Amino acid sequence: MQVLEINTMECMKVISFVMKYGYTHLSAGDLLRDERKRPGSQYGELIENYIKEGEIVPVEITISLLKRAMDQTMAANSQKNKFLIDGFPRNEDNLQGWNKTMDGKADVSFVLFFDCDNEICIGRCLERGKSSGRSDDNRESLEKRIHTYLQSTRPIIDLYERMGKVRRVDASKSVDEVFEKVVQIFDKEG
Repeated sequence: MQVLEINTMECMKVISFVMKYGYTHLSAGDLLRDERKRPGSQYGELIENYIKEGEIVPVEITISLLKRAMDQTMAANSQKNKFLIDGFPRNEDNLQGWNKTMDGKADVSFVLFFDCDNEICIGRCLERGKSSGRSDDNRESLEKRIHTYLQSTRPIIDLYERMGKVRRVDASKSVDEVFEKVVQIFDKEG
């Protein structure tokens, strides 16, 4: 199984494109939000509180949701063994949990890192919030998420960078320019 990890707001154009290379897109955030809404979920309220506060959901929950989605995808089609994981790992605990659970089962090919100025990210998320219905698309939650990112996620990106696995995209550019850079990366990496 091959895994590509990305950390970005969803970009449907990019996600649709990478599917051409045989990747299945899994968004850690979407899986968590779906689980939060699932009737009878034992984690729903807990997930809601973490998301609302801009904090990172416990690794056991996120990994179990990712692993279940990956297993279901491969059970339905054994050829679908390449995954684009959006928004994970977000901290050292996530990374250690991933390594422990997926050691020998998945290889992280590279990290597609969409690098963008904080204010641009906030502006884009606030715009998305006008139609998304997401409880975390507000300035207060976004500022907490950026604080969490700087303290917890950025060191993980730096670690992958030292391993030579980061492919950086300047996400402050237009959608078309960002897309073109992603095309170049996938043409090279496949």
